[in-house]
Amino acid sequence: MARNFKELEAKMSPEARARAKAKTEQMIREMPLDELREALNLTQESLAEALHVKQPFVSKVERRTDMYISTLRKIIEAMGGQLEIRAILPNGAVRITQFQDVRRSARA
Repeated sequence: MARNFKELEAKMSPEARARAKAKTEQMIREMPLDELREALNLTQESLAEALHVKQPFVSKVERRTDMYISTLRKIIEAMGGQLEIRAILPNGAVRITQFQDVRRSARA
């Protein structure tokens, strides 16, 4: 029999609840493109329409582990977001800015 999450949560120790909350927050901050698209209630078809491509292209891109930054930027923008690339170093995070003007460089 399925149990209500609130019932299960109520039986958890404060430490277990804190661990579950931290894990949930991490999962929200880190997800593959297909899960991000689904979390935004977008279908592959609607995203393809926004990108002016066919749905199989979206499916193919979502399975890739390597792609052009410009392709990823277009996908994120079609989802309503903005791509930011950061390097996480021992001394802190640094935003990499050389990819910001990709469109301007391509036109020049």
